[in-house]
Amino acid sequence: MKKINLIGSKLMNRRIALGFIVALVLIASGFAISFYSYIQYGADTGRVRHTYEVTSALENILSLVKDVETGARGYVITNDTTYLDPYRKALRLLPGEIEQLRILTTDNRIQIQRRILLEQLIKNKVAVTEDRIGIKPFDKANLAVSTEGKYQMNLLRKQVTLMVDTEQAMMDVRNRQAERSFRNTLIIIFALSLLTFLTLAISYQLLEQELTHRQQTEDQLRSYDSQLRGQIRQLEASNEELERFAFVASHDLQEPLRKIQSFSNLITDRYGNLFDADSMIFMGKISNSAERMSKLIKDLLNFSRISSHREDFQSVPLSETVQRILDDQELRIKGLDVCVEVSSLPIVDGIPSQMDHLFNNLISNALKFIRPGVQPLLRIQMRSVDGSDYPDLNLNSDRPYYEITIEDNGIGFDEKYLDHIFKVFQRLHGKSTFEGTGIGLAICKRVVMYHHGYITARSQPNEGTTFVVILPESQSLQQYDRPTSEAYSYPAS
Repeated sequence: MKKINLIGSKLMNRRIALGFIVALVLIASGFAISFYSYIQYGADTGRVRHTYEVTSALENILSLVKDVETGARGYVITNDTTYLDPYRKALRLLPGEIEQLRILTTDNRIQIQRRILLEQLIKNKVAVTEDRIGIKPFDKANLAVSTEGKYQMNLLRKQVTLMVDTEQAMMDVRNRQAERSFRNTLIIIFALSLLTFLTLAISYQLLEQELTHRQQTEDQLRSYDSQLRGQIRQLEASNEELERFAFVASHDLQEPLRKIQSFSNLITDRYGNLFDADSMIFMGKISNSAERMSKLIKDLLNFSRISSHREDFQSVPLSETVQRILDDQELRIKGLDVCVEVSSLPIVDGIPSQMDHLFNNLISNALKFIRPGVQPLLRIQMRSVDGSDYPDLNLNSDRPYYEITIEDNGIGFDEKYLDHIFKVFQRLHGKSTFEGTGIGLAICKRVVMYHHGYITARSQPNEGTTFVVILPESQSLQQYDRPTSEAYSYPAS
């Protein structure tokens, strides 16, 4: 259920983000289209202005040609030179107007051709007008020149009218394009604005739903937290009662066991000569059973105290810990003629008493499960590793670890039983074959897990066993992060 809620929350967040992204894209598109429309409107306005400029230039040219014609006619009729002033002024201004028209019509191939023809007509008209000025009014040639002048003027007017009509037609087309572009732009901007509004409305609704859902989730988490705190208090009270029970039970159980052992030893010492062989065997079994029961109670107490007794981590020199255990096992090691090899061991953050339990159980196992006829070997080595050396364990790759191996050449075991040997009361051999309570490796497992490490083993029948212990160099997790429950072992790489 938690996973489904998490997926649903992520999906809702993606939808909200997608909604805002779509809104931003729509707004940006609206700005881009508006800017493009503004540029197009400027271009259309420029083209319309250009048309007005061409039309104005054509009208100016026609007006100047008319001035030339009017001035020449007045002079011919009146022989008054004052009529030649507008004539000369028009001739002086015509080249500039023609050059202006040439510049304005460079973008239109048809208008260029018509402009060239217009220039030729202007030259012809000016030439005819100059000829007319030189002829007297009553000269017979005056009528022919006047007729030619009217003819050239009509051609020139038609050419100017054609060019003006062409510019007017292009202006109409450009105006319609500008109107259509402006209308389409308004429609697109309106549609984008509407989509943006709808997208923002939907995103707001989704956001409101998400906020409501998160508020409900937060209220539910507060309720769970309150319940959890209550259960934690109940669990702490239960643990305290269990600790008191374990303490009292250990003393109450140890006392009758000690009496059983004491009285069985006294009976054997005092009345042993009166017992037959079967009676002595029975008394020995009573004493051994009481001793085994006492050891089992001690191991169970040690197993329960690992997670219930909170102690601060401190620097533990493992070389001293292992050497102290070997000193305690000195007589047994010499009696078995064990070859002991111990390399330099590190200093780790840990709990000294638990490190004693860990290595004492592992060394005792190596000394216990020996092969007959083979000199026992006990080899303890260490190397520094990081999380990448054990990818299956999900170790922190930035955190330094120590890999400590305890190797023997004993009877070994089949690795299909690897998970079983680290559980309480799991034994691979009968009680009569090898002594033990079946709790030692479970204690090792709990100690290693409490120290945020891992333990596993490599073994083959009759080829010895290598226990692999991985411990962090320093303990950086908080007190409440420490594992206190039984955990499964992992295969070594």
